[in-house]
Order: sequence, then structure tokens, then C-alpha cells
Amino acid sequence: MTLRFLAAALLIAGCASTTPPPATPAAAKPMPPPDGEKPLLGTAAELSATCDQAISDSAGLIARLKAMPTPRNSRDALTLYDDANQRVDDSGGMASIADNSHPDAAMRAAAQTCEQKIDQASKGILLDVGVYEAIKALDLSGQDAQTRYYVSIILRDFRRAGVDKDEATRARIKTLNDEILTTGLLFDQTIRDDMRGIEVAPADLAGLPDDYVKAHPVGANGKVRITTDYPDIQPFMAYARSSSAREALWKTNLQRGYPKNLDTLAKLVQLRTDLAALLGFSSWAAYETANKMVRTDVAAGAFIEKISVASGPRMEADYQELLKRKQKDDPKATRVNPWEAAYYTDRVKAESYAFNARAMRPYLEYGRVKQGVFDITARLFGVRYVPRPEVKTWAPGIEAYDLVDASSSELLGRFYLDMHPRPNKFKHAAEYGLVSGQAGRRLPEAVLMCNFPQPGAQPALMEHGQVVTFFHEFGHLLHHIFAGRVEWEGLSGTRTEQDFVEAPSQLLQEWTENYESLSTFARDYQTNAVIPAELVQQMRHADSFSRGAGVRQQMFYAAYSLDLYENQGWGKDSTALVKKTMEQYTPYQYVPGTYFQLAFGHLNGYSAVYYTYSWSLVIAKDLYTPFQRTGIFDVATAGRYRKTVLEPGGSKPAAELVKDFLGRDYNFDAYAAWLNRTE
Repeated sequence: MTLRFLAAALLIAGCASTTPPPATPAAAKPMPPPDGEKPLLGTAAELSATCDQAISDSAGLIARLKAMPTPRNSRDALTLYDDANQRVDDSGGMASIADNSHPDAAMRAAAQTCEQKIDQASKGILLDVGVYEAIKALDLSGQDAQTRYYVSIILRDFRRAGVDKDEATRARIKTLNDEILTTGLLFDQTIRDDMRGIEVAPADLAGLPDDYVKAHPVGANGKVRITTDYPDIQPFMAYARSSSAREALWKTNLQRGYPKNLDTLAKLVQLRTDLAALLGFSSWAAYETANKMVRTDVAAGAFIEKISVASGPRMEADYQELLKRKQKDDPKATRVNPWEAAYYTDRVKAESYAFNARAMRPYLEYGRVKQGVFDITARLFGVRYVPRPEVKTWAPGIEAYDLVDASSSELLGRFYLDMHPRPNKFKHAAEYGLVSGQAGRRLPEAVLMCNFPQPGAQPALMEHGQVVTFFHEFGHLLHHIFAGRVEWEGLSGTRTEQDFVEAPSQLLQEWTENYESLSTFARDYQTNAVIPAELVQQMRHADSFSRGAGVRQQMFYAAYSLDLYENQGWGKDSTALVKKTMEQYTPYQYVPGTYFQLAFGHLNGYSAVYYTYSWSLVIAKDLYTPFQRTGIFDVATAGRYRKTVLEPGGSKPAAELVKDFLGRDYNFDAYAAWLNRTE
């Protein structure tokens, strides 16, 4: 998941100003050298001051654009607009990172205030008729294709914002935008702050790996606390033999956000529905899909149905095998409950596919995995990673690295790894853009924010699924940095159509499935023995067992988000829609008293378009086909991919980027082959 596309949607430019143009703001500067004294992100007061200055600078640039004599010089005018965009965009990125990960409550509060100010400034410029008319009037004859494409995107976004509506409607749009932002921030904050847990008897840890048991000691009350954070809940649901303990933890996890987010979500959906209507769309889903590759909500629904039909037989076969395995424990069982799915999936893989997922863990120690991510991507893309321990970050354990081109020694950008859980931190995994790169202007910076096991007294052993997540998010990070040398800031980084933005990260996941790549870093943390080829092959074979169920789970999420924002028939009862959609797309029955939707943060960020993950995956599977022909470590193929797909950022439509690499339009064939693979 990348957060840069959200910034692109919200932070297009600065705010309108009726005051005389101020002095020219200081030019955007390259990444400064590390400062060992001053912490990155600063203090709450400094963040607030930086935010206010960015908005002021942006307003000044916009005022200068509007004051230019006509006919305006196209490149000068567009540069003013683009620079205004950069000021607020990067300030908003900094605020989003602080809001989601800073340990200081005052800093998080200042960051939320900044996010609101930035959003108001950004939306204000998009509703400024004067700016729209100025950009629309630019003479683009003689300009390069990238610049012409950029202007077409700008004008489209102005119209989508409602700039062509009357003054009263624009005022109402502004009010709705403000309410949507504050409601969405509240929804996210409730999720972030609501970490829950259960207490179990020590005997309930039976079945879990030794390192997990040692990391969860018995408390003074004779109980063991298990939280809903990823490093706790994922192994517990897969390995704990106690069905009652798994049920309790599963239900506790699906009560996060309740009851507070029940009304918050209903309000968020209604506000977006009202805004879509003002903008001339039948629903928020129709509005959100209009600027994606898919183009319409109807086409998004058809795509979901296509994937659902294709995966249906595999899902049903997977479920029947789970039920058959459960009946060995309970001959009277007639169904598998959702809290039993991960456990019986693990049992089937171990007993029918000769794969024990726990056997992978000793080979997947966090430090080795991190080095593996570095080594594999360095080999593929010709880069080096230089640690910068002198950089003072905003929380203990965050690491800074420079990304350097290996052949030219050119500094490409910097990134920060914030990889382990802590209170009040974002609970999932995402890449956040901190600085937008731009050719000759500034180097890109990004933050990887995850929740993996914490190295310490016990070995930080990872599940293979967590390794996949690491590679996935690192794919976003590389995309952000490699695409940080385009001419226009508004096309920098991962600013592609949203239903393509996951494809580069999903492509990098392929290197977690192959023995040739896993063997470069997956070594036993005690003996240093390389992971056995047989174990990797068993994993691949076993993973094919649950693929149908996994795909249909994704379709549940995709259909739910689309239907929620279609606002068709569910009223304000988002829980009733969970029941309907869950039972339509998965083999599991809804469990009363659970509220999956209230901790599903994508309903704010991705809103109606969770389908984009699967749309991107279809493309990613096709992007992998050249590597299947030439070899997964073929540097010529990887270099061509870096040049044609990653480095251009959003400077072309995504379909053209893919065609530049593949030499043809992408198709469904590779995805279908993966879906039906049984190796």
C-alpha cells in the first residue's frame, strides 16, 4: 500500500490569495546532509511553522501565476503551479508521517491540524476559477508530450474538483471537503489507537513456536496477554490449537473501532455521497473510478465478478478440504468458522501438502530478511544502500539509508525504515512519501512503515506472509525514489493511476516465492544453514491449495468497498452489508457482534476502489513474464523495467508504461495461469 497517491489526490496545489504577490519564496532545496542533533520532523511547534510557511509560499506562487500578464509563458506559469503543488505536497507528506507514527501526542495533534490546513489549501486552489482559466489558456504548442500530458491531468482534476460549478455550489463543495477530511482522520485515528488483546492460560499457547512462547511470558495473574498487533495475532491464528482462544482473539480483533467508528463510517460515506452528487456523479464509487484505468464503477463491478467467477471453483475446493480436515477433529462438524480458517489451512498444508509453515520461520529472521531485500534489489537494479546512523529520527529503532546508483555513484534518494509496532502507530504496512523528487531540484525521500517482529532478547522470526509484505512495500519505496527525477513534481514518484500503483510492488513479491532468490538470504538463524529447496517447493505447492480462498477474500473486500460507496440498499447499516457481502463472496458465515469494517482503514484511504489491488495484480503477473523467460536475476530485463516502468513515474498513462516494457498490451493470461497453478 502506498500513501503517495492519496497525497496526489488531496494536495494538488497551494491556496488562492487576493493579497499582492510576496517576495519569491526560497527555491526548493536538495536533501540536506544528515543532522545528528536535530530530529527529523522536528517538534510540534516546528512542524506547525513549517506547515504554515508551506501554505504561505504556495499561496504566493499561485498569486504570481494569476498576476502574470497574458498571454502567459506556458513553462513559467506551469512551473509556478508545480512549485506551489510541491510546497504543500511535501508538507502534507511530513504531517501524515507524523500523524501515523510519531510517539508524541502533541506532535500527532499538530500533524492532524497541518493535514487539515493543507487539505483546505489544496482544495481551495482546485476550486479557484482564475487558476483554472490560466492553466486552460496556456499555449502548449511546441511543448513535449510529458508536459502536455501533465496539463491534461491538471485540467481534469480541476473539473473533478468542481471548479466549473457556480459559486454557491463551490462553497458547499469546500464545506463537504473539510468535513470529509476531519471525519476520515477521526476514522483512522480510532483504528490506530484501538489496539486490543485477550488474556489466555499458558496452556492455550500449545502449538505455537518456541520463540513466540518465550516472547509472551506469563504475567503476575497467571495469564498470557495476546494483542491484536500483527506479530501477535497472525501466528496465534495459524498455530494455536485452542479453538476457543483463537475465537476470542479473532472476535476481539473484529471489534476494534466499535462502537465509535460505526457512526463515523456512516457519516464518511454520506458526506462522500453528497459530494459526488454535487459533482454530477451517481455515487462516490462512480466518481472515484472515473479517473482510474477501469474508468467506471460498472466496469469495476464487472472486474470483481470476473475474478470471482474465475476463482469460485478453487475456493469451493479449498473450503471442502478445510471442512474435511476439521471433521477429523469433530466428526459432527458441518462448517468451518472464520477463526478456524488459518489454523486448518496450516493443518492441511502440513498434512496433505507436506508443508509446515513453522518450519519456514527459523530461516526468516528479520535482520536477514532486511538484508535479503537490500541484496536482491541492489543486484536487480544496480544500486547500493548506505546506512546513515547519524540521522536523528523521530522514534527509537527507525533507520535511515541513502540509495545510490552503483555504476555512477549518484545519490538517488533517502528512505527511513520504521518497521516495528509501538503504541499509537499505524497498525498495518505502507510506504509514505516524505519528499517528492524532481530533476535538478530535490532528491526523493520516503518512509516504510510496517509492524514486523521486534529484534531483541528473542529472535525476530517472521512468517513468510510478512516477508511478502516487506518486499511489497519496498517495491513502492523503490518506485517513489526511481521516479524522483522527472521534470514535473506533479508526475513524480508513484503518481500513476491508482489501479496501477500496486503493480510494481506486487511484482517484487515474486522474489519471495522462488528458491533462487530465497536461498540468497533465508538461512537458519542458529546454524546458518540455507533454506532447503524442498521446503520452498513444498511452500509453493501448499500455497496453491488456498489460492482460491485467498482471491475470494480479496473480492469480498473489493465488493464491500465498492457497494458501500455505491450507497445502494444498505442505508446506514454497514454491518448488514458486511454480512451480505461476506456470505456472497466467501464460504464463511458472518458472526454477529463483529465489525470488520470499523477497523478496515482502506474504507477511508482507498474508499470505493479496493478492487485496485486485484486489477494491479493482473498487470503484475504479466510484468513478471519477461523475467520468467530471461531469469529472475537478469539485470538487462530488470534495468529495462526500471527505465520503462519505474523511472517515468506518472508521466504517461499506466497502460503505455506497461506496453513500453512488454512490447504489447497487458492481458489476463498470466494471472489466469497463476490462479490455476497447482505445482
